[in-house]
Amino acid sequence: MSGYNNILVGLDLSEESSQVLERAAQIAAHNNATMSLAHIIEPLTFAYGGDVPMDLSEVQEQLQNQAKEQLRKAAANLNIPSDRQHVVLGQPATEIHRLAEESGCDLIVIGSHGRHGLALLLGSTANGVLHGAGCDVLAVRVHSPNE
Repeated sequence: MSGYNNILVGLDLSEESSQVLERAAQIAAHNNATMSLAHIIEPLTFAYGGDVPMDLSEVQEQLQNQAKEQLRKAAANLNIPSDRQHVVLGQPATEIHRLAEESGCDLIVIGSHGRHGLALLLGSTANGVLHGAGCDVLAVRVHSPNE
């Protein structure tokens, strides 16, 4: 089996994202692979069921701008060009699948918080990405600072 050539890293931009990035960078270096970063923002209308009687477009735009800046900083440390930095509005698993397919990725790297019990039954982004990906998926077990 040959190594990986094109890696998509899905980040939630939390403090733990650095653990996911570090692991993905190790794999990319070992395989001399290209790496792309993605952060998916769920539309605020999804989060609030569309029942909020106010215009959330300005807040949504601020969230996107903040995410782009955070992703830019993370990418700068790894010399990842802007054309391989993706901040997308949508459902996380669906958009990660789409980006991976469009860019011909052979590995998706995401973080997993190792939820248990009810949170596991309700599903997670990592679970959604795993079930439906057209390529390998590595879920990096991340640890919060207080673990």
